[in-house]
Amino acid sequence: MDQASKQQSAAGETFSIDVEAIRKRARENLDEGAVTQDYGADRQAVLKMLNEALATELVCVLRYKRHYFMARGIHADPVAAEFAEHAAQEQQHADEIAQRIVQLGGEPDFSPAGLQDRSHSQYVEADSLESMIRENLVAERIAIDSYRAMIRYLGDKDPTTRRMLEEILAVEEEHADDMSDLLQRG
Repeated sequence: MDQASKQQSAAGETFSIDVEAIRKRARENLDEGAVTQDYGADRQAVLKMLNEALATELVCVLRYKRHYFMARGIHADPVAAEFAEHAAQEQQHADEIAQRIVQLGGEPDFSPAGLQDRSHSQYVEADSLESMIRENLVAERIAIDSYRAMIRYLGDKDPTTRRMLEEILAVEEEHADDMSDLLQRG
């Protein structure tokens, strides 16, 4: 087998990869797991960013869960159901982020100490159904802007983390739309 694998595209561009060099590098630094020498981002900065995203998701889970249990009034049932669904999705986001932190050789920070400080969003209890919806919409808008900034920062330096954050961003946009719709109905 050739040391370098070459293929030509229909546009005439040649793709070349040095398979032997890749194989050699793969045997080096095995303790780095999925992070190879070609990882382009500042891993410590990404881990800090992801732990902040994890804290944000955890705070959102807690806020949505409280709102689910505290929702009262004639229109509370469908709104509470929406809160419960969002809480479950935010928990899924937290789990995905924690898993990525581990893949990058870090440790997910689930410590309650400082959770609010690490979070981009706030935990607001709210005292009425409308204020709960508003606070959740505010939190979703914060998450949207935060995830967009993270995605821009990552660019092509960490496409796996970027894609994960893009998928989470899409769900956060749906959540904001849901909360906005609920506000307009009320």
